[in-house]
Amino acid sequence: MSFLIKKNVDSHICAVRKDLRLIYGVMGDIHSNYDALTAVVDELRREQVDKVLCVGGIVGYAAEPAKCIDLVRELNCIVIAGNHDYAVVGKFPANYFHADARDAVVWTARQLSNEYLDFLKNMPLVEELDGITLVHGSLNRPEFFDYISTVVDAELSFSLLKTPICFYGHTHIPLVFYLKEGNIHVDRGHVFDVKKADKVLINVGSVGQSRDWDIRASCAIYDTDKMTVEIRRVKYNINSAVQKIYSAGLPAVNALRLM
Repeated sequence: MSFLIKKNVDSHICAVRKDLRLIYGVMGDIHSNYDALTAVVDELRREQVDKVLCVGGIVGYAAEPAKCIDLVRELNCIVIAGNHDYAVVGKFPANYFHADARDAVVWTARQLSNEYLDFLKNMPLVEELDGITLVHGSLNRPEFFDYISTVVDAELSFSLLKTPICFYGHTHIPLVFYLKEGNIHVDRGHVFDVKKADKVLINVGSVGQSRDWDIRASCAIYDTDKMTVEIRRVKYNINSAVQKIYSAGLPAVNALRLM
């Protein structure tokens, strides 16, 4: 099932007609929080986005990994791998995680059938489309899943970025680094004008486990006509997500962090 809402817009035509306005929904770090994911998807549907992009982190921490994978697949997302996704299938060392995250990785692997594990295993690390790059962490050796948290981190990724825009995640904190006339700047506003930058790195925040003292889910909406990216915050049923984590026997801190 395609996410496409505008029935008169053909996805192939969208890919080749640069004059056609597209609205992308961009999300990541879902981390098995189905309550948050469904709320974000409802928000993107209300915005009538043409395509959903996912910067990885579908599983980990919370209690409904299979449901989250199902919905991501149903949306026909363009999706890349996060460190938790690869750790669940043994493509990234779980011993790099702290104990509570590692326990969730082990638990998640036991919940998923081979079909789900194969889906996670086959997700790429980096994807490029229509002037957009997707990566979970840094473009500098993306298989190591380093963070982009500082200007120095951003500089490494800018040196490798081939498109004007890169969406990423991993820190769970919405943030924009942008390159203008050789200088790197930081923008923490909720709407960013892409036209003012030569290149831009946009962290879309986390759907399932926000870490910026705003407990709402986070996603981004990119309008190719206005050339703006808006960070959108979405309320969801946190109590439901918390109870599911407790009921699954996952580490309590994974639930407490949501609140």
